[in-house]
Amino acid sequence: MTNFDVVVDADGKILGRMASYVAKQLLEGRRVAIVNAEKAVITGNPSTVLSKYLKRRAIQGKPKPERGPVQPRTPDRIVWRTVRGMLPMKKAKGREALRRLRVYIGVPPELKNAQPVELGEKYTVDHLRPKPGVKSVTVLWLAKQLGWRGEVA
Repeated sequence: MTNFDVVVDADGKILGRMASYVAKQLLEGRRVAIVNAEKAVITGNPSTVLSKYLKRRAIQGKPKPERGPVQPRTPDRIVWRTVRGMLPMKKAKGREALRRLRVYIGVPPELKNAQPVELGEKYTVDHLRPKPGVKSVTVLWLAKQLGWRGEVA
């Protein structure tokens, strides 16, 4: 038995839609674990997605450029940061909600037997309109492009 109320498997799920669901669960007081974070999908042209994240990493602080806003490279922190952006961090309830979130690359041993929540088809890439050449990238691909050198277990 795990101490998580909700376990979400990010495999094949659209990152933004999944993150909004998780943020809502956190604000309702539930403890949430996201597994297989590296398999979440970001829709859009790969070069556009990559340039957006690279531009965000290039932001520098005024007095000390090396201390600019830190942007993540690892897949679990990219997903964590996406959920964080959907929480009211200036309020105590948003900060407390974020403490109830755990994001994992792969599936940790303590969550092997946990039953993930079924989010439905609207959270997957298959739900998108079948336009010719609908493009998407995984969070793992994005992390590798940003310079992450880790391995997926």
